[in-house]
Amino acid sequence: MGDVVNLRRMRKIRDRLQKASQAAENRVYHGCTKAEKAIEHARRDAARRTLDGHLRER
Repeated sequence: MGDVVNLRRMRKIRDRLQKASQAAENRVYHGCTKAEKAIEHARRDAARRTLDGHLRER
């Protein structure tokens, strides 16, 4: 005879694996790391300061 399998437990494991794979896809599609966000923020600030420094006073 075969082994007894708890169907509820197997369903939960299957759902967990599906959610984990979906989360991984979403991280690739939507996300960037915290370091990448910080670098982008620093670049934006530097560009704004440079532009403001080149403005003529009225």
